Amino acid sequence: MRYCWERKDVTVSVSCSWWFFVTQDSGAAVDTHPFIQSIWSLFPPVLAIVLAIVTRRVLLSLGLGIVLAALLLLQFQPVAAFTHLAGKVFNLFWDEGAVNEWNVNILLFLLLLGCIISMLSRAGATHAFAEWAQARIKSRRQAKVMTGLLVFVFFIDDYFHSLSVGTICRPVTDRFGISRAKLAYLLDSTAAPICVLMPISSWGAYIIALIGGILASYGLTGQSPLAAFLTMGAMNFYAIFTLLMVILVIKGGWDLGPMRRHERRALDGELYDADKGTPPGVHDHERSGGRVSDLLFAIGGLTLVTLAGLIWTGAQALSEAGQAFSLLGALENTNVGRSLVSGGIAGVLICALALVRERTSARDWLHTLAVGIKGMLPAIYILLFAWTIAGLISELETGKYLASLVQQNLPLYLLPAILFVLAGIMAFATGTSWGTFGVMLPIAADMTMAIDAQMLLPGMAAVMAGAVFGDHCSPISDTTILSSTGASCHHIDHVVTQLPYALSMAVVSITGFLALGVTGSLLAGFAAAAMGFVLVLGVWAAVRRG
Repeated sequence: MRYCWERKDVTVSVSCSWWFFVTQDSGAAVDTHPFIQSIWSLFPPVLAIVLAIVTRRVLLSLGLGIVLAALLLLQFQPVAAFTHLAGKVFNLFWDEGAVNEWNVNILLFLLLLGCIISMLSRAGATHAFAEWAQARIKSRRQAKVMTGLLVFVFFIDDYFHSLSVGTICRPVTDRFGISRAKLAYLLDSTAAPICVLMPISSWGAYIIALIGGILASYGLTGQSPLAAFLTMGAMNFYAIFTLLMVILVIKGGWDLGPMRRHERRALDGELYDADKGTPPGVHDHERSGGRVSDLLFAIGGLTLVTLAGLIWTGAQALSEAGQAFSLLGALENTNVGRSLVSGGIAGVLICALALVRERTSARDWLHTLAVGIKGMLPAIYILLFAWTIAGLISELETGKYLASLVQQNLPLYLLPAILFVLAGIMAFATGTSWGTFGVMLPIAADMTMAIDAQMLLPGMAAVMAGAVFGDHCSPISDTTILSSTGASCHHIDHVVTQLPYALSMAVVSITGFLALGVTGSLLAGFAAAAMGFVLVLGVWAAVRRG
């Protein structure tokens, strides 16, 4: 989960990364407020997550977590808690005397994407593309291969990937009886792992900026931030082996637990659990007789305009700062939300041309747009609740409390594995990998530099890996929410079916980080992770046979 304040404020805190350990304000807060930065701060996210998994009622679970967080913050004063909560909700749209651009832009993009999907269905383009793909894609495996490969086209941003690839691939995967849960897994398990490994992405640019600040604060000028990022990418065992797992899932035969049940039902025509209602997405008034070119132009226009917007807004920020233009610098300073909205508007205008050509009546226009907006409302509701609880969790300083748990005398060789686990817990509890990067990377740097500078990059690589792992598992992560939205899958079904894969790859990662900590060798760490991967596959195979 990402917020605009993380982009502009976290990098400032990096330059004085010792802040958490020496600030007196934080200590004062803990002394005067029994719930802030204490074990009590874990209760709201834990309550929301457990209830969401047990009851499968996401909004109710998040709502109860929100209420508990507000009561803890105001020490169980109901009126004050209600007033504070109302202010938090208002700040989702209007903050510090101005529009909350990041939140509003993401919501606008979701609405625009819903309209694009609905308009393409009404124009017959979705049906035409499904028929075109079905004539060329001859198997379920090929349909999954197409879904997996498109990440290399839409790698620039995880939001962009999950929603756009889901829109493109869903008609094809539906035709071949691939469950919506499997599609959501393919979207989610390729988006973040690719983005966190690619320097030319919104994630890569953000992390490189954080690394640059950390290296500068310790006077480490012998290695560039980009080189450090690439080295850390080679140590990101979770991202690497998650992508390998996706390849095996695409190949077929690696469906366990809830995923196997969903795949069996999909082969019988039940793409999602109808007992839970219709998942977010646009599903009605699809017509035949459209053109494949309408879909290709719409998605192509959305893509090109979004990419242009990412570079343009980044270039503007560099110019205003008096810096020379560079592609990496532009991506580091880009405005993702504004770029997505620009791409969404372009996509809607292209779809509008197709409807004009079809001489669509005014009544059909209104119905088509209404269907598109209505289809995205469930995802928007979840996102708003997730943003609210994340803001309250931030005030309770849950992340800082989790980070404080590692401020002990630990064996050096355990440090990377412990940082992986802690970052995973933090991202799981807070629903934000970017926030985890911002909090944990400086702390990991402080710890490793105080013990052994050679462990700096392995420690920060472990944080990157753990943040993605926790984000994959968290029901309150907006990346997870948007992956289920892009696949038009019930959100909790996506969380539950992805969890066995994420936990398995976490075991593989811990094995690799333990070996890396003991030997200090990337090769040894990677070899240990590979052995762990083979062992996990062996266990899975035994379970399948059993």
